[in-house]
Amino acid sequence: MERIAYNKLVEWKNKSNRKPLILNGARQVGKTWLLKNFGQREYKNVAYINCDRTDEMKTIFSDFDTERLIRVFSALSNTTIEPGNTIIILDEIQVTPLGLTALKYFCEEAPEYHIVVAGSLLGIGLHEGTGFPVGKVDEITLHPMSFEEFLMAMGKDILLSQIKEHRWDELTSYSSTFIELLRQYYYVGGMPEVVNSYIENQDLQEVRSIQNQILADYKRDFSKHVPMDIIPKVNMVWDSIPAQLAKENKKYIFGSVKKGARAKEFKNAIQWLIEAGLVHKVPRVSKVCRPIKFYEDYNAFKLFCVDLGLLGAMSDVSAKDILVKDTAFKEYKGAFTEQYVLQQIIAQDIKAYYYSKENSTLELDFIIQKEDVHPIEVKAEENLRSKSLSTIYNENKDLKPWRFSMAGFRQQDWMVNVPLYLIYEWIKASE
Repeated sequence: MERIAYNKLVEWKNKSNRKPLILNGARQVGKTWLLKNFGQREYKNVAYINCDRTDEMKTIFSDFDTERLIRVFSALSNTTIEPGNTIIILDEIQVTPLGLTALKYFCEEAPEYHIVVAGSLLGIGLHEGTGFPVGKVDEITLHPMSFEEFLMAMGKDILLSQIKEHRWDELTSYSSTFIELLRQYYYVGGMPEVVNSYIENQDLQEVRSIQNQILADYKRDFSKHVPMDIIPKVNMVWDSIPAQLAKENKKYIFGSVKKGARAKEFKNAIQWLIEAGLVHKVPRVSKVCRPIKFYEDYNAFKLFCVDLGLLGAMSDVSAKDILVKDTAFKEYKGAFTEQYVLQQIIAQDIKAYYYSKENSTLELDFIIQKEDVHPIEVKAEENLRSKSLSTIYNENKDLKPWRFSMAGFRQQDWMVNVPLYLIYEWIKASE
């Protein structure tokens, strides 16, 4: 199973100024598999240590003597560690936060060693009194599989090669094939274990069973890692996501979680879920122009789930509604389609915002900034009316508007309509 992040790891290995690497990502997005696969393919030796299952790792950082630590890593992994020929992988690093601090010393005193740490974000950065090695590490974030990675896993190499040729008009002739694959992605999502099961067995009930197991594991993580005083609030925020996204106006409303609730009451719970990589916060902006960050409104935001398939499981949406009927596309107020679009944006490490106007129904689903600022309107169907998009464009004609829908590719003077199944590559290719 190929992951696009593999190429980022290769780039890291070959950097002349390489630093120790932190591979971030939510639990179950495939960090361990990716690192082991990378190590086996690119290095002579792999020194792998799971910190959670190796008791000695919780006490070895009594000091930060890098020579001693290398000897310990070699002994615990039963692997000869040679600079340049061995990758050291410290998995589940969050259980030994001083291991993060040690990366500073490997950067300064032993840069010849290739060392990677990984963690589920559960606990990373949340330990008081632990020195995070700011400026002394490289970081990569692994996300659930994008739609293109799903196509790779499904063996759709010919379709992928055609996408990458960027002959957008011609690809419309394959729309029925792409839409059928998109339906499957809506149901399966991008969690590697779920995708692998689906490819091997084509068993929809097993897919949902694995998704539910991942959700149950997340709940157990809450009880294990979340501070006791905010566990109920974390559960309430997490459980509220499907209902919040099913609203016409997807702005997060605290009163929908608990009657009379205020933002301050749930601030820590939301931040914990963000740090864990389980939710994505999309803030509102008050104006659509560059630099978009200047206009961020910290008091209004949308919350999305980490993965489209998990959102379906949380919502108990049936396979029939997604794979046979058009329910997921036409109903649920576009929740699944917006979740899908956001995942394709985030998979490219691009920050997403949304725009709404006070005392008006005018709203844009997403705003991103690359070389240009792109206001984005998301349509779950083929409806091509874009009143909000045209209004915003008429106010600032330096913008480059996009509409993502089920309709075929269409380039107009002021706006481009991109089929939903092409948006990952379209965003990637845009400058």
